[in-house]
Amino acid sequence: MERFHKYSEFRSLKLVTLVIIACIGVILPCCSSKTTQRFKFSVGLKKVTRLCHTKQLLTVNGKFPGPTIAVHEGDNVEVKVTNRIADNTTIHWHGIKQVRTGWADGPSYITQCPISGGKSYTYRFSVIGQRGTLLWHAHHAWQRASVYGAFIIHPRTPYPFSVPIRAEIPVIVGEWWNADVAAVENEMTRYGGGPNSSDAYTINGFPGPLYPCSTKDTFIQTVERGKTYLLRIINAALNDELFFAVSNHILTVVEIDAVYTKPFTTKAIMIAPGQTTNVLLTTNQHPADPSGMFPMAATPYLTTIFPVDNSTAVGFLHYKQPGKFRPKAHLKPPNKFILNNLPKIEDTAFATNFSASLKSLASPQYPCNVPKKIDKRVVITISLNLQDCPSNKTCMGYEGKSFYASMNNQSFVRPNSFSLLETYYVTKLGKAGGVDSRFTAGFPEKPLRPFDYTGVDSLTGNLNTEFGSKILVFPYGTNVEIVLQGTSLLNKENHPIHVHGHNFFVVGKGFGNFDSAKDPWKYNLIDPPERNTVAVPTGGWAAIRFKADNPGVWFVHCHLEEHTSWGLSTAFIVKNGPGPNQSLLPPPADLPSC
Repeated sequence: MERFHKYSEFRSLKLVTLVIIACIGVILPCCSSKTTQRFKFSVGLKKVTRLCHTKQLLTVNGKFPGPTIAVHEGDNVEVKVTNRIADNTTIHWHGIKQVRTGWADGPSYITQCPISGGKSYTYRFSVIGQRGTLLWHAHHAWQRASVYGAFIIHPRTPYPFSVPIRAEIPVIVGEWWNADVAAVENEMTRYGGGPNSSDAYTINGFPGPLYPCSTKDTFIQTVERGKTYLLRIINAALNDELFFAVSNHILTVVEIDAVYTKPFTTKAIMIAPGQTTNVLLTTNQHPADPSGMFPMAATPYLTTIFPVDNSTAVGFLHYKQPGKFRPKAHLKPPNKFILNNLPKIEDTAFATNFSASLKSLASPQYPCNVPKKIDKRVVITISLNLQDCPSNKTCMGYEGKSFYASMNNQSFVRPNSFSLLETYYVTKLGKAGGVDSRFTAGFPEKPLRPFDYTGVDSLTGNLNTEFGSKILVFPYGTNVEIVLQGTSLLNKENHPIHVHGHNFFVVGKGFGNFDSAKDPWKYNLIDPPERNTVAVPTGGWAAIRFKADNPGVWFVHCHLEEHTSWGLSTAFIVKNGPGPNQSLLPPPADLPSC
């Protein structure tokens, strides 16, 4: 595709010698200016062994999980990503708003063409008005199965809770696959069947003693009794929502998706892929055995009929005993332990109550700026679909058909030879079409054929979807409400929906069908939780509100990767505003080409 760098206003940067310090997987910026933090990522293969199985694993800087990026609120960030594999890759900074810098957002063919083998691209963006725990991950194919890490934004002001914090501990929950993940994805796409599930869950890359050959591969965190710790919990799993708990300990939730919340206590949390939750944990227990350890665990929250990894990852808090020092290398999990506080895998009641407890802090210092009035309401049905198999193809889905997924019965088709953002920047997609006539505005703002979304028999009627690439268009400053309506087609399932480029407020949730006449009267417009990823209840709906004030093209998709592959996604344009700082910035000179 022809490049349009005549529109670019790239200013050359002075070369700076970088020193990268890796300490417990954290990249700390060094020798940079006061406001710009610079990092280097090298995407490559490394042999990693888990569950008695050694494989070439895609990693960043040879780490699994990848390095933690730590910056401060208000910093400019530059990350030079070098691709050392033959396949394409991209990196997404999940939850970073990318104000006017959509070129750095990362989803392949949406905001950029991928970084090809042997090439580099420097993501440049600012952390504006955000603080807390986020994550970064690959956003090309299924590469985020192993390419992910924590993105921590340290605040410039003290935390809004007064308890002294002894230490901050990232807890990244992910998955391990014995098979090659690309092969799993390719087989699913080729034959239309459901994918194989992962072989284990992991805590900071380690599955723990409940899996084969994994006693030595257990995350153990030493703590002091009588102290309070901040756990930065991240769900980086590819296809699973998870429960997380620490035996015998109560957790105090203080932040979600890098936004402070009204504190509340809970025995466990439910966390969907892409979500983050900060909790306070006070070490006020007495170990029952000489090991001094309490298990922490992650297990799936199950709402699907499709196969899942029904297993549990376990790590441990090790209470340091006064006067005794045990090197980390000598710490071993106890032979026997009891997992408590962990909900049952089908405990929708717990997940619902936990979600309902989340409230924005809504203080003078951290206000809750939820739009009280809206300019546009969009209702989007979220469906799993069963497509008739073409006569010249073998399909391995239910009844010999192919699985797909859709929003308003559109299975989104991403381009593979250009990016939507660059196309929009050059041709103003939505006004005069794009370089490909299939990629236009006109995504339906409500279901074209209304029905009993959550009450129909899951396998009767026509479950086929339509394939397309229509997207939404919002004028700058539009107050938008999107009602995400689940369906019972194939299966009533919890869907984590992620919106790029904007935080939003979850003003309402419910089971069954959304009622536009009654349900808005029950909205929370005082202190609704602010998020970037919402778990739409199984067999229900969620209403979100935001101001569309970040110009560019933004991806909206289910964060269960199999569903995104099946087409459960769309995108929206926010047009440029009239002000001097309300327009998308020009593309950088090193933006990858297709």
